This record gives sequence, structure tokens and C-alpha cells, in this order.
Amino acid sequence: AMMEKVQKLYRHPLYRECLEKNKKAEETRIFCKHGMEHFMDVARIAYILSADRAYAVSKEIIYAAALLHDIGKWKQYEDGTPHEKASADLAEQILAASGFSEEDQAQVLDAILKHRKKGKQKEENPLAELLYDADKLSRACYACEARELCDWSEEKKNHNIVW
Repeated sequence: AMMEKVQKLYRHPLYRECLEKNKKAEETRIFCKHGMEHFMDVARIAYILSADRAYAVSKEIIYAAALLHDIGKWKQYEDGTPHEKASADLAEQILAASGFSEEDQAQVLDAILKHRKKGKQKEENPLAELLYDADKLSRACYACEARELCDWSEEKKNHNIVW
């Protein structure tokens, strides 16, 4: 069936637990949140970018990376662990249990670990480039009421609608 592994990933008890922990940790947060809405925005934007750039990256891997890239955000609030590291650690267990091949797991984990830093990612891992770009593009800074207080640099912020 289509996207079966992504469905499995979404239903995994650890994934559901982390979603809940992110939600709880961000209840009073005025800035961007890290839940399903963000994950699905990133997935769809990354998929559009991959089509625009004619990258040979499967839809299933794009969605897996997007759904997992911030799943450990709660841990950053809890003990200061950088969330790309926390997310990759949690994602490793979830990906393996969801039936992704070792090669796919490695590509997704690498993309998650790199999703906060812009680098020359395309050559090594086009998924990392897609995830980084989609993550940034997903944020509607131009319409955000907390943008003045946000610690994102002005260069990173989307001041206009991006297409």
C-alpha cells in the first residue's frame, strides 16, 4: 500500500508519545510550534521542491524525514539536548520499527541531523537539502505576531510569501 511505512511511523507508540510531549512543552509558546501541522507543511513543501528540482528522492522518505525532524524538540526544552540530535536518536528506533531499509534510515537520520545548518548538502544527501529548505520555507514569519521577539536572524525570516 502507498506510504505504508509512513503510516506505521505515525502510529508508533514512541512517535505518538513524542508528539504529545512536544504539544505539552509548547502549550504556552508564542513562537512556531513543532507538531503535526508543521511536520505536514514541511513534508508537502519538501515534496514540491523535490519535483521542482527533479530530485530522485522518494515521497515516502521525504514524509518520513519531515514527520520526524523535530520529534525530539521536547527534549531540548527538558534538558538542553539540541533537538536535531534528540530527534535523530528517537527517529532511529521509530524508522527501524516502521520497516525502512538501512539505507533509507541512514539518509533520513543524516537529513534530520543536518536540518538546522545550511551546507553543501545536495551532493551528499539531497534529502538534507530539501528538509532544510522546506523547514525554513514553512514558517510564515510575515504573518507572525511574535516575529519581533523571535530569535531567528532577519536573513532567515520569511518577510514575504515565498513560492
